[in-house]
Amino acid sequence: MQVIESRKRVLGVNHPGTLVSISGLATTYRNQGRWDKAEELDVQLMESRKRVLGQDHLDTLVSMDNLASTF
Repeated sequence: MQVIESRKRVLGVNHPGTLVSISGLATTYRNQGRWDKAEELDVQLMESRKRVLGQDHLDTLVSMDNLASTF
């Protein structure tokens, strides 16, 4: 969380580096079985990528897939 907060502050909320960090943490939560935390980050990531990259971008689709895996 500290890395994500730092990246948000320095790079911005929608910067690719910030989004990669969010994705990594969501994956960690998913692997730990912390489904609520993973879902929260997966939704945030998917919405950010839709807004920045568009609904059909590969990274957005991967985010959607990760959210589906969390469910």
